[in-house]
Amino acid sequence: MALSRMSPKGMQVLIAAAVFTVTAQTAGASDSFMDPQGPIAAVQKLHLFRATVLILIAVVPVLVLVPLIAIRYRRRSGSNALYRPKWDFSGRLEFVMWGVPVVIVALLSFYLWKATHRLDPYAARFGETPALNVQVVGLDWKWLFIYPDLGIASVGEFGIPVKQQVAMTLTTDTVMQSFMIPALAGQIYAMPGMTTQLHIVSDAPGTMQGENTQYNGRGFTKQKFQTIAMPTEDFSTWVEKVRTNGIQLDEKTYRILAMRSDRDEVQTALGTAQMPGNALYFTLGDIDLFQSIVHRYHGGEGLQVDQQPGTVEFGQEASQ
Repeated sequence: MALSRMSPKGMQVLIAAAVFTVTAQTAGASDSFMDPQGPIAAVQKLHLFRATVLILIAVVPVLVLVPLIAIRYRRRSGSNALYRPKWDFSGRLEFVMWGVPVVIVALLSFYLWKATHRLDPYAARFGETPALNVQVVGLDWKWLFIYPDLGIASVGEFGIPVKQQVAMTLTTDTVMQSFMIPALAGQIYAMPGMTTQLHIVSDAPGTMQGENTQYNGRGFTKQKFQTIAMPTEDFSTWVEKVRTNGIQLDEKTYRILAMRSDRDEVQTALGTAQMPGNALYFTLGDIDLFQSIVHRYHGGEGLQVDQQPGTVEFGQEASQ
């Protein structure tokens, strides 16, 4: 039924259903900065609410006054509203019309400047404990997490200790990608041959979803991973589990991992009975793997990836 033919009662029911749906979805969205699991996402949520309230100061009066004015000065039916066409300036009105927006813009600018510095992804300002170093490589269509100080790596599962800052250095071995764990921090772009940084910290144990927000082909929707925040003791146990059950991440294994395949497909190729069904564990055969990936592009070389499995090669990029 067309909206123009819908009865007022039907329209009210439709609006109520829409509001209920949106509210329910928002309430259940645990993988969102609206349900922060760390101080960075909490500051982002506060910044959003603060900016929304300031903007509503200018928006709400417009939404209220426009229909009121239209009703009061309507053409038809009786109206006792006085029409006074012989004035063209009001100092008080001008002060309100220009003063309020100026104050709003000034406050928004101040809070934006403050939040920008507070949420600098390169800044290590959360926590006193030395940060855990993690190197992140974006592939088609999966994220590789390398723990150089621990000698392990993982795909599909990103383990972090609670209350300890995690200092990530990111790059990709394919097209540009956008890394994001909404419940912990905002997104940041990663590009081949370049590195960027992102700091995160979790307040309490829990599991949060991470993803790539930059569309990059057929496996885009599956390029997700589970971020598992654990107490320090549990994290040490997880590290030992990865080290014990992982396979060696050497050049041959990396070639398979770097194929244009989603996590489910590469799980079939590299997974073992000792690994979870949604994650891959590795031990580092080359501690400088991350640097090798980045520097390869500086020499005009890249990772050549064909659509067919088993055809990944290192070397000069193919001519177009």
